[in-house]
Amino acid sequence: MQYNFDKIIDRSSSDAIKVDFMKGIWGRTDLIPLWVADMDFETAPFVTEAIRKRCDNGVFGYTCKSDAYYSAIISWVKDRYGMHVEKDMINFIPGIVPGIGMAMNALTNKGDKVMIQPPVYHPFRIVTENNGREVVYNPLQFIDGHYRMDFDALKRDIKGCSLFILCNPHNPGGTVWSREELETLAEICYDEGVLVFSDEIHADLTFPPLKHTPFAMIGDKAKMNSVTFMSPSKAFNMPGLSASHVIIYNENIRSRFKKFIDACELDMGHVFAFISVAAAYSNGTEWLDQCLAYIQKNIDYIDKFTKEHTPKIKVIRPQASYLIWMDCKELGLSQVELNNFFSDEANLALNNGKIFGKEGIGICDLMLPHL
Repeated sequence: MQYNFDKIIDRSSSDAIKVDFMKGIWGRTDLIPLWVADMDFETAPFVTEAIRKRCDNGVFGYTCKSDAYYSAIISWVKDRYGMHVEKDMINFIPGIVPGIGMAMNALTNKGDKVMIQPPVYHPFRIVTENNGREVVYNPLQFIDGHYRMDFDALKRDIKGCSLFILCNPHNPGGTVWSREELETLAEICYDEGVLVFSDEIHADLTFPPLKHTPFAMIGDKAKMNSVTFMSPSKAFNMPGLSASHVIIYNENIRSRFKKFIDACELDMGHVFAFISVAAAYSNGTEWLDQCLAYIQKNIDYIDKFTKEHTPKIKVIRPQASYLIWMDCKELGLSQVELNNFFSDEANLALNNGKIFGKEGIGICDLMLPHL
C-alpha cells in the first residue's frame, strides 16, 4: 500500500502545542512552528481506525491491557532489534519522561548523582533536578559531523553516580551509537555500579542502512543493569496518546519499579493507550518504511538548501529521527540575536539550542515537518 505523506493537516485550534501555544512563547501566531517534536503527517491510518472502532463501542470504561498489546510489543522488538522479551518484563508508562521520573524515584534516592550527556534532551536535566537529584554533566564531543562520547571524562566523573541517562539514539544530534560505544559504556557503568536508563523513543526512526542497537542487547552486563524506555509515539506520530512502556530484564530492578508504580496505580493507562500501541506495532512496518524514506528526502532538501543559500549554517545530518541540529556559530550572533533572527527574519519558531545545555549555544533545533 502506498501511503500519502503529502496531505496537509490544519492543526490550528486543535490544542496542538506547537501551534496553539506558540503565542505564549513568541507573542505571535504567524511563525512556521518547528519547535515541538511531533510530525505534521497524519497519524498512521491503522492507529486512527483502531481508535475509531473503539469509539463505536460507545462506552469508555476502565480498560485492561490485552494480550494483543503485549504480543505486539514482543513481536516488534524481536523482529526489529532481536530483543527477546517476555510479558512480565514489560510495563506501561504514560510517556517516557513521566516514566523516567517514576523509575528515578523507584530506583534512586534524593541527593543521588545522575549523569547526562549534553547537549541532550533537556527534560533529562529538568526531571532530575525536580526530583531532588544532582545532575552530573559528561559533555559529548563533536567529531567529524557527529557527537561522540568522551569516555576518559566519563570514567573520571561517573564515580559516585547512581544513575546514567542514555539518549539512544541521541536527541538532538541524531547520532546512532555504535555497538562499540555502547559496549564501553556498559562496562564502565557496570563496574561503577551505575544503573543505566536508556531512552530509545527515537529508535524506530533510525535511517537505513544504519541499525539501532538497544542498550540491553549489548550483553548481560547491560541487560541486567538497565531500564529500557520505548514508545511508538515518535515513529507513528501519536505522542498525544501518552502510551509508552519500559522493558526491564533484571527481576530485582523490575520488582522495585513495579512496587513503586503499583502503589499509586500509575500504569493503568487510558481507553485508547493499549489499542493504539497494538495497532501501530502490528501494522506499522510498511508505513514506517515509507515515512522514513520521505523524511530522508526532507533532510536532503534542507541540507542542500543551506549549503547553497546559507553556507554559514551547518546542518548536522541526523542518523535517526526528524530533528535537525543546525550549527549557526559562523553567523557571529549571540543566542538572543540568533533566536530573534529566526523568528523575525526567517519567520520560524525553532528551539533555542541553549536549552539542551551550554554546548547548544549558537545552535538551533528544527523539528522537521512537511516541506
